[in-house]
Amino acid sequence: MVDPEKHIFPDEDALADFALSVWEAAARASTGTGKFTVALSGGKTPVLLYRKLASRPDLPWRETIVFFADERLVPGDHPWSNFRLARETLLEKISLPPGNVHPAATGKGSPEAAAENYEIILRRHFGETGKTAPVFDLVLLGLGEDGHTASLFPGSRLLQEETRWAAAEVSPAITPPRITLTLPIINRAAGVLFLVSGRNKAEVLKRVVEDRDPALPASLVRPVSGRLIFAVDRYAAQCLRVHDRL
Repeated sequence: MVDPEKHIFPDEDALADFALSVWEAAARASTGTGKFTVALSGGKTPVLLYRKLASRPDLPWRETIVFFADERLVPGDHPWSNFRLARETLLEKISLPPGNVHPAATGKGSPEAAAENYEIILRRHFGETGKTAPVFDLVLLGLGEDGHTASLFPGSRLLQEETRWAAAEVSPAITPPRITLTLPIINRAAGVLFLVSGRNKAEVLKRVVEDRDPALPASLVRPVSGRLIFAVDRYAAQCLRVHDRL
């Protein structure tokens, strides 16, 4: 397990610029030998990154393969859809072949069926790459105030998952149901990049980055050999003891 990198920025624009540099480096390194496979996240924090990426036609988009770290069980055009967010801010603005984008099929059927279908797509993709285990080149994640990441929530049975790559989160406390990448596939990634902003994330960020509180799902993101990067603004970082500034 690698130690997390902490990079603190004065504002969200600078944070997004750094995230763009991480994306570009990973994309160019990966496409030199094949494809660049990335998992996107939803929420407000990655939107500025997506808009900056959309203004970069020089990036190797035709070699980029897009999956999603998690998704709500809503139609693809729903306001809560992570796919809709990524499509409107990034995917429809770049020269990315439609077959390179793999959203979850969430418009109908049970959450369990949607998760099983997504795992089939994941296994097919990574099997075609010739890799013996799933290895995302980059996984983008956010951090909830309760310490959740992707759709892995505190106390969830999914935190003990060891074999499945995608699973359904169905709970009365979580509406609508969701599907999510599981810790086994996230922790195989070559790079995991958390994007965190806002004062409301300061306490939980400290518990994740410095205390490594095992009760918080984000603390369980521990890449086997890849980079674990926290890119945060100064408001989210105010409870951290050590500031690794660029």
